[in-house]
Order: sequence, then C-alpha cells, then structure tokens
Amino acid sequence: MSVRRDCRNKPRRQGPPRASKVRPARAAGPSKRIASNSDARALKQARAQADAAIAKSNVADARLRDAIDILPQGVVFLDPEERYILWNKQYAEIYKGSADQFRVGRKLEDTLRVGVARGNYPAAIGREEAWIKERLSLLHNPGQRHEQWLSDGRCVLIEERRTSDGGSIGLRVDITEMKAREASFRLLFDANPVPMFVCDRASRTILDANDAAAKHYGYARERLLAMSWTDILAKGEDDGFGCLDPQAEHDSTGRTWKHCRSDGTLIDVAIYARALARKDTAAVLIAAIDITERKQAEARMAHMAHHDALTGLANRVLLRHRMTEKLQQSRNASAGVAILVINLDNFQSVNDTLGHPSGDELLQKVADRLRSTLRNDDLAARLGGDEFAVLLASSGGPQEIGALAEMLIDLIGKPYEINGQQVLIGVSIGIALSPGDGEDADRLLKNADMALYRAKADGKGTFHFFEPEMDARMQSRRRLEVDLRKALANSELQVHYQPVVELATGRLKGMEALVRWPHPERGLIPPSEFVPVAEETGLIVALGAFVLRRACLEATRWPSNLKLAVNMSPLQFRLGGVIAAIDSALQDSGLPPQRLEIEITEALLLEKVDHVINALHVLRAQGVGIVMDDFGTGYSSLSYLRSFPFDRIKIDRSFVHDLDGNRDSQAIVRAILTLGASLGITITAEGIETEAELAWLRAEGCADGQGYLFGRAESQAVTLALLAAEALLNRAA
Repeated sequence: MSVRRDCRNKPRRQGPPRASKVRPARAAGPSKRIASNSDARALKQARAQADAAIAKSNVADARLRDAIDILPQGVVFLDPEERYILWNKQYAEIYKGSADQFRVGRKLEDTLRVGVARGNYPAAIGREEAWIKERLSLLHNPGQRHEQWLSDGRCVLIEERRTSDGGSIGLRVDITEMKAREASFRLLFDANPVPMFVCDRASRTILDANDAAAKHYGYARERLLAMSWTDILAKGEDDGFGCLDPQAEHDSTGRTWKHCRSDGTLIDVAIYARALARKDTAAVLIAAIDITERKQAEARMAHMAHHDALTGLANRVLLRHRMTEKLQQSRNASAGVAILVINLDNFQSVNDTLGHPSGDELLQKVADRLRSTLRNDDLAARLGGDEFAVLLASSGGPQEIGALAEMLIDLIGKPYEINGQQVLIGVSIGIALSPGDGEDADRLLKNADMALYRAKADGKGTFHFFEPEMDARMQSRRRLEVDLRKALANSELQVHYQPVVELATGRLKGMEALVRWPHPERGLIPPSEFVPVAEETGLIVALGAFVLRRACLEATRWPSNLKLAVNMSPLQFRLGGVIAAIDSALQDSGLPPQRLEIEITEALLLEKVDHVINALHVLRAQGVGIVMDDFGTGYSSLSYLRSFPFDRIKIDRSFVHDLDGNRDSQAIVRAILTLGASLGITITAEGIETEAELAWLRAEGCADGQGYLFGRAESQAVTLALLAAEALLNRAA
C-alpha cells in the first residue's frame, strides 16, 4: 500500500539541496558505529521536523504581528505565568520609558519594577512595592477597566482579559485628552474648555453657557441663552435633573445621555452638576463632558475581544457565550438550537496560487455571504483559518436545517472574483442539534466538528448531521493514533516487498516497499486504516522516513540489478526535507541512487507545481528514478507528463481488473501504452491477478507488471528466500 495522501497545508520553501555522496555498499560495521549512525539519523530527522515547525510558526507570528501593528490601541499578550509573548508598536510607544526592557519571556512584574525605578509611574513614588502588588492584583482579576498615569502626564485606559490558555490580553488606550476635559470642569466657568451650563432647576431654562458650550454644541452663545436644557437632548432622553444630588457635585449616577448638536449630530455626554443659587433662583451648574470618543474606544475594545479582526464576524469566545445563552433559553422554552460548523474545501490552494492577501479577501467575501443568509437572532462566527460556524437560535427541525445547509453549500460555492481572477471553492458542513447531540456549548461544537469530519471524508461538498456512531469512530481513531505513535517509537512497523516483473520474460526487475503494522492486540492493521491517520496527524513524515531508511538498508542485500520503489506522501514534500531524507537514507545504507525509485501521485503535483517539479528534478539529477503512480485516476495527468520526464508510469489497478473482458478499460490502457511508447516512458501495470489479464497486457506490449499473480508483499526474510530460490533456478536453467 502506498504511503501518501492529498493534504493542503502550504509547503515550506525548500533550500538548496545537498550534493549527493554515493558510497559503495559496505559490510555492517561494529555495533557502536551502527548506534552512532542511528543517533545521527534520528538527530537529522528531529532537526528537519523542528525546522519545519519553526518556519510554520514564524509565518503565523509575522502575520499576527502585522495584524496588531495596524491597531491604534496598544495590545499585549501574556502567558499564564505573566510573561511577555507579543506586543504591538503602539504598546511600546505608550510605555516608551520601559520599552527597552520588553522581551519575549520576560515577566510583566520585572518590567514594572524597572519602570518604577525609573520614576515612570508617579503613583508608585514612596510606595513602590505596594503599587506593584496592587497593579498585579488587577491583572489577576481581569475584566474591569482602570486608569494609569505616567510620569510624562499621559493617562492610559487599561483593560485586561483572560485567554483560553490561562494567559491574558491587555488593551491600552491613551485617554489623556479625555481626562484633561473631565478635570477642567473645576476651572472658572467662562474660561473652562468644558461645555458648562447654568440652568433653572424648575423651568430647565438655560440661564448661562460658556464659550466651550456654544462652540461644542454649534450654537451662538446668545442662541443658547434663549433655549431650554431639553432643547439639546436627543429625542426620548430625559433631562436627568431628577438624578442630581442638590448638595454636592454629582455624575448623574454614572449613566450617560445623548445630546444633539445644532447640525443634528448625536454625542454621548456625561453630566457633572451641582446645585447653586443664582439671583435667588434654584439653579444647577452643569458640566457636559463629551465622552463619545471614550464610548467608541470602549466599543472598539469590546468588539476586538469578541470579533474576528479580518471578517468582523463573531469569534469563538462570543459564539460560545451566545450558544450558552441560547441553550439556556431553549431549555426554558423546550426548544432546540443548531450549530453548523463550516469548512472551506480547497482553500489552501488559493493561498498557494494567489497569495495570502487574496486568501484573506476570499475569507471576507465568504463572511459577507454568510451574513446575507442570517436571521436577526442567528449568529455567524469565524472559528479560525478557513473554518466558520452558524448558530441558529431556533432550529425548526432537521429538514429545515438540511435545506439551509444545502443553500449555504450552493451560495458559498458560487464563483468569486478576486484580483481579476475567478476563484472556486467548495464547502463541507457538520451539524449538531440540541438537546439530542448535547446540552452545553462545548459538546455541541465537538459533535458538529465530528460531523464535519465525516462530511470531509465522504468527498467534501456535502453536509452531515452528528450521529452517536461518529463519536465511537473518533475515539477509535484517537486510540489508533496513540498506538501508531508507540509503534513508531518502538519500531513495531515492518516493511514488506512486492515484486515487479518484466512481462515478456517473467524476469524479476525490482521490488516495491509497502509498510505493514502487526498490532500486538488487533493483529495486522491494513495501511488503508493507519496511513490516513498518519497523514492527518503529521506522523506520515516519521513513518515515511522509517520506510525509506529500512527499505534502502534491506535492498542492499538483494542482487544489484534489482531496483527498490518507495512511495512518498504529498505531505512529506509539503513539509520539506525530502531531498535531505533521501540523501541520508542512501548514504547510511550505501544503496546507489540509481537503484532507488520514488513513487508519487498526481495529488502531489496539484499541491504546488513549481516547488515539487524543482525537487523532483534535483532527485532525478542525483540518479533517483521518478515514477507516477495510479496514472489515469486524476484529471490533469497529461499536463504533468509535459512538465516532468517521468522514468516510469504505473497504470492504476482499477483499469487492470477484468481487463480481458472490459472494452472501456482496454481502450484506456491501450491509450496509455501508446502514450508511453511515444514519450519513451516505461509502463507498469498494477494489480495483475489473472493469466488472462497478463496475456492481454503482453499482447499489447506492456513492459512491466505487478500484482498477486506474481506474488504478494512479503517480509525481508521471505523475500531473501525467494530471491535465493530464483537464483538457483536461473543457474539450473
């Protein structure tokens, strides 16, 4: 069975390959040298995997930095131990007095101490330790905003919230100007920059107003003096006089009012007022503080905490909160809610071919189409990457939800116009319903994810409702993953070899390496079960490297005229390090490159043609043969024959089965044989099981064959015995 699978993560760009060093076959050295070689190979593999992970992390980190650096607010991320993870330029500018101390991994407490020592925080002077303790206690109790004065006279509004991993995200807004306006109401009335009014307490008539009030509200001062206080209130607003404390300055119980300027613009206002007597009239002195900017800043901070920055949709935090609310409401109303988890099919190819800016634009357009389908009480969210969700406040039953899912698949699957190019993607959807599929947000999301996984496995472009059997399959898959990791660590996997013969003579030409897993409890597990799990979890890299090393080493014990064929997964090319892994396996085993063939599928070439073709050319230049496997099952195979000169093409077994009696298969195979002859490429037929199939292929001039008719895949020990027997027969002949 081939070790391969079509995955869509972006490949890491490959550096220049190392020159191949071909070493002659040598006898096994002392055990110490074998151990040393094994350690070296393990170290190289670990380094390659670490390099791939670091590169992927660096790309994600750079993207996040670009996103937060454009924000006008300061943003900082801390880990659960209050160590710096990431901050933006505005944060460093706000705390420029201590910015030289900002380091990834440095504790916030340490930078606070430096800032206190430098006198950056006036409130800490004379009570340094107490101030630091108070500041850290606010971090430990997030969710409330507080203000912080700096030594240069600036005031910063701080809000900190916990993240799902126990860390925190902090937002910083410079509110110095706003604080200056709030403090200035204590100045003399006429010179005060804050709009101030004196109103008759009984009639609400404006008895006096300062220049700031006239300017801010857009009226001439004389015009204001002919107006009532109620004239500047927005429609439906009360005057607030009933809330005022007649004995002292008062902020109207903390609430805000909507006022209307002369041009009709609405502003948010905080009222500070106190009772006074004016010419024996009971009056009220009012300072009207415009807090529109602060309210907008608060709204932006709240929006950032609960919405996706790219699409503006709800994020996972807000979705989970709304799900919890709707589930509680549905229990009280004996109703149900539905969650649809949506994944875009083939999105990675858009990033790879058009670039990430185009990918971002595509995500925004998808979000717009989602919004267009929602009712007022529904909620669309972006969960991350190319995954979205829709929360339906009232489900209406499976039939109605299924119709909605089909409509979403059709709507989101329609073409997009991006940078002058038409882009097509597909959609897969998983659906979970309460209360049957779960009565809390986490379980519903988990079950919808499992239904999505089933939809993807069924060929994408479809939807699935959650079924209890999915959970059992997922648990089984998880156990299989755990066992596979142990099997790789304990070298429990085996490599078997299936012969490839020359059809005209029956002469053995080579062997294909196929991985086998004899599980200690479950018996022999077929590759069709564990290879997909390896590809989905990234274990395919370690698995592929194991097969390559073992096969190259064991092939050195075969006759020198036999070639070794090893399958390579697309994921191995995408993560990089393929050339280095092949070089290492050849050098450590001593197998000549000319005896090794690498089998790939069309799925690999669909990933990123230039990157893959360049790697294949490097391998071919070293003497390694390149084989296209499963030819005829894809939809662009012919175009790839022009872009790369393959050494061999393998006709997929689906065309060979019942070949002698199937005219359609005969026509396809005959066309492939003609194509191979015209291009000078050797053709190998897979899956030959009957003498009739063999006879037909021989008659049509097929060069090589492989299948149960010639032998099944066997262990190295059995293979060596068969090779020895064949050698005896050849000598006897």
